[in-house]
Amino acid sequence: MMQRSMIAFLFFVVIMIMPGTKVQAYDLPAVNLGFTSFLDGGPPAGPGLYFTQYVQYWTSERFTDPDGDSALPSFADEDLNAWISLSQVIYQSNQDIFLGGKWGVDVIVPVIALDLDYGTSNSAFPQDNGQGLGDILIGPYVQWDPIMGKNGPIFMHRIELQMVFPTGKYSQNKELNPGSNFFSFNPYWSGTLFLSPKLTASTRIHYLWNSKNNDPGRNYRAMGAHDTQAGQAIHANFAMAYEVIEKRFRVGINGYYLKQITDTEMNGNDVSHSRERVFGIGPGVLYHFSQNDHLFFNTYFESCAENRPDGTRFNLRWVHHF
Repeated sequence: MMQRSMIAFLFFVVIMIMPGTKVQAYDLPAVNLGFTSFLDGGPPAGPGLYFTQYVQYWTSERFTDPDGDSALPSFADEDLNAWISLSQVIYQSNQDIFLGGKWGVDVIVPVIALDLDYGTSNSAFPQDNGQGLGDILIGPYVQWDPIMGKNGPIFMHRIELQMVFPTGKYSQNKELNPGSNFFSFNPYWSGTLFLSPKLTASTRIHYLWNSKNNDPGRNYRAMGAHDTQAGQAIHANFAMAYEVIEKRFRVGINGYYLKQITDTEMNGNDVSHSRERVFGIGPGVLYHFSQNDHLFFNTYFESCAENRPDGTRFNLRWVHHF
């Protein structure tokens, strides 16, 4: 045990003095990876007030480096478990404001529980900051009515200007936090295409911009950082669903992709080899209890990860229209 602890300490010292190298969990904030999927281009019951509850479980047993290999030594034996609760309120108006689009507003309050364990005891490895409030999201949006055909809807879509505020629990001495400690702008376009009355294809494409973190993590501080700025990124959800039971049950495939497109910055300078990437895909189902109540269940198996943990996600989502 003493020998392993010494190796882990030396490993930490080496990564701390190597410019451009990082082993913290990730720099990008938490974003929508797999929370939304089927029929995402429009609300299921038209204008009005909606409440949505999401519960996502994410488990990972590997932190990756810039090449997609394990970032930690094998004896670290990392085991990350995250429970993510999102409580969402949406108001969809019936008032046209732009080219037939109707305004709406979206508010999401997250609560996140993180549990990161290792096969060895060493505080030099990335650490979690437990349970707490996450970063609250507010997004005004414009929703267009479905384009109709003789057999039903053909296409529906929406644009939302999401803003993520640094309200979450954060510690500069922990690498995995419920909150990011910086503001993010995360607008998206979402659309659903009805390939037939039963077969649909949906996507949600986000752009992510992040402001500076003036209280950076311990690894960056050890390298002399007084501020950091996570890079810009593009991330997207995509899904196809087939209606097995009319107006009742759909099955399909769902996935997501995240790609950081600019380097993280430290004191205004690029941090090389810092860009994150991940791809997830898996099966999903959607059950319509009625026009006003809908239950989604989605599973995602991650691969192609770089500079972040990769693992498996399970997502449960209930939507209610008042």
